[in-house]
Amino acid sequence: MQIKGKQEKMKKKPELFKSGEPGTNLTGAPMTEAAETAALYALFNEFYEAYAPERARLEKCERMYRGEHWYGVPEGDKNEPRPVTPVLQSTIENVRADLVDYMPEAIVSSDERDYDGLAEIFTHIVHENHLRSSYEEDYLSMTRDLLVGGYGVQQIGFDPDANGGVGGAFICRVDNRCVMFDPLCEDLQDGRAVFKFARHTRDWFRQHYPEAAEELREDGFTAELEGGELLSPRFDRSILLIECWRRVYDAKRDKYSVHMLKLAGGVMLEDSREAKPEGYFAHGEYPFVITRLFERKGSCLGFGFVDMFETTQRNSDKLDQIVMKNALLASHNKLLVTSASGFDPADLRDWSKEVHQGENLNGVSWFATAPLPAYMLSYIGELRNNIKEESGANEFARGMTHAGVTSGTAIAALQEASSKRSRMAARCIHAGFRRAVVQEIEVEREFTLLERCKKTLEAISEKEGRRSVLELDAIAKALASLKNLPAEFHVTVKVVKENAFSVMNNNETVFRLVQAGMITPDVGLQLLIFDGKDQAVQLMKGKLLEAQLAAGGMNGPGQSGRNGLA
Repeated sequence: MQIKGKQEKMKKKPELFKSGEPGTNLTGAPMTEAAETAALYALFNEFYEAYAPERARLEKCERMYRGEHWYGVPEGDKNEPRPVTPVLQSTIENVRADLVDYMPEAIVSSDERDYDGLAEIFTHIVHENHLRSSYEEDYLSMTRDLLVGGYGVQQIGFDPDANGGVGGAFICRVDNRCVMFDPLCEDLQDGRAVFKFARHTRDWFRQHYPEAAEELREDGFTAELEGGELLSPRFDRSILLIECWRRVYDAKRDKYSVHMLKLAGGVMLEDSREAKPEGYFAHGEYPFVITRLFERKGSCLGFGFVDMFETTQRNSDKLDQIVMKNALLASHNKLLVTSASGFDPADLRDWSKEVHQGENLNGVSWFATAPLPAYMLSYIGELRNNIKEESGANEFARGMTHAGVTSGTAIAALQEASSKRSRMAARCIHAGFRRAVVQEIEVEREFTLLERCKKTLEAISEKEGRRSVLELDAIAKALASLKNLPAEFHVTVKVVKENAFSVMNNNETVFRLVQAGMITPDVGLQLLIFDGKDQAVQLMKGKLLEAQLAAGGMNGPGQSGRNGLA
């Protein structure tokens, strides 16, 4: 039972227990399948009720992000203006744009030099996995979840059909509205379960679970789950598919194991214990990683920018409403006419007349709307600037500078200094990404490490013109020694795209080192950061090989590097 792509590969319902025949649940206690299913639904109900305020908070954050700043405010007078200046949404998008430049890339290293070549191959395998699964798209969606909702969720899985049927691990983003962690635990690995759920029609279940489709009953969650107001789906025509992950401790083996069960309509559809009783993954951890923006004490979830700056955004919009209402009142000054004046109010409203007849002008006066204090407009601007400044999306981060700053280097330096908050968010993302990649390597090692290493090594050998295939025996021995041992590899993270200031500073340093003779030009080329660098390096290597062939000094196959991987 493996995960296929970004969704799980469905199987027919396994017959764990015969009808009415006792079996054992995850803790080893005797229990029928029906009793265990009921217990899991009860646990799901507990989680779902505990998450009611969280679902409301995420809905509020989503509406504030969309610009519905008056959501939840009583209607009041229908004629009152409700202006919206989406400073909060603009701030989130500016920080998100900064995070795009910090998209992570994994670099695998080893404690021992004998495994440096394997670490390099692991780096290629992880990079290939992320290209295949379009991790860049998941990263962009996850940054939105992080900034708006306060936390992003990633899942690590295995696709058995990837890479031409060899298989491969992947990391994908999970919608934070469709996953629940134990509300009693701050660390998700200590939780009783992790629930991920999605809605499907009965026709969908007939296609994927034909034997159990007709047994599925309508559950209470189909009517309770909130829907979006844009599409207004009919949840009463769907059934909730629940994916339950349970992590249990085996005292005899002194080891944790994780299992996955699928439930729908009161029926257990799948149980990973049927295929792998020892555990879904050998690492024995929940295959989920949570990245929090602002820490929430006592919970594994977090807070986002909307939670921090919602009040300021609403206050600025309320002041805008006062200003607009004052402007509307000022545009329609009232005329006060007493009965003793002798003037007809309807006659006075007729601006086409040049002469009006009455008794007393003292009974006629204009009632003008008093202007608002001058400080109010500046105070509104201060509120909005506070959102930008405190969130880190100030004018320098947005690419704007004061008139006195004209130097390109100075502008780049100011923009770099102003992005501290963005870099802090990037560090949180990189820490979660590092944990996810460690699990990804463990999954690869459990299922397809040898095959993937061989294919990757052959691809590198063909591309770079080195590393003989005869050296695969040494790799196989190294892999065999690591098969049942903890991975002695470390994952570091670098960004895929450096910002302009960092690139300029790095390249300038490299040029000075080359000019001083401290490094050679070919080493300097490797250290430079620019578009087309890979092509330039390959051309340089090609010319070097040609020069070695011409001089007759090229090494024979298999003569370079330890394990042939240097």
